[in-house]
Amino acid sequence: MLAERNRSLLTSAALVLFLLFGSTSGARTAELVMFEQPLCEWCEVWEEEVGVVYSKTSEGKKLPIRKIDIHDTRPTDLGAIKPVIYTPTFVLIHEGSEVGRILGYPGEDHFWGLLNSLMERIPADG
Repeated sequence: MLAERNRSLLTSAALVLFLLFGSTSGARTAELVMFEQPLCEWCEVWEEEVGVVYSKTSEGKKLPIRKIDIHDTRPTDLGAIKPVIYTPTFVLIHEGSEVGRILGYPGEDHFWGLLNSLMERIPADG
């Protein structure tokens, strides 16, 4: 009886940990970081043309986007990437390192092509 109760508690604890932290095999190792700033006209155009659908695309599912104001203190996990001067700047991060970037917003068609070229640089296991 006691062993069965302990097993039940362990199973419950494992479930809670899985729900909180997720599976390590499904952990995301890559993301797209968009550096933006208030009143950035090209950031607004990107948002209207791409941003509204980005998370629904295959690219968006593989590379979740994180938006950072260029004037804010950079998060510590992004400390290793090169400085960002212009907005928008899109930086592809894989396992904490910069893979490449897109400077500015060249229009919807060019953006997707450039993003896919960057994605080809990510190792197949990532």
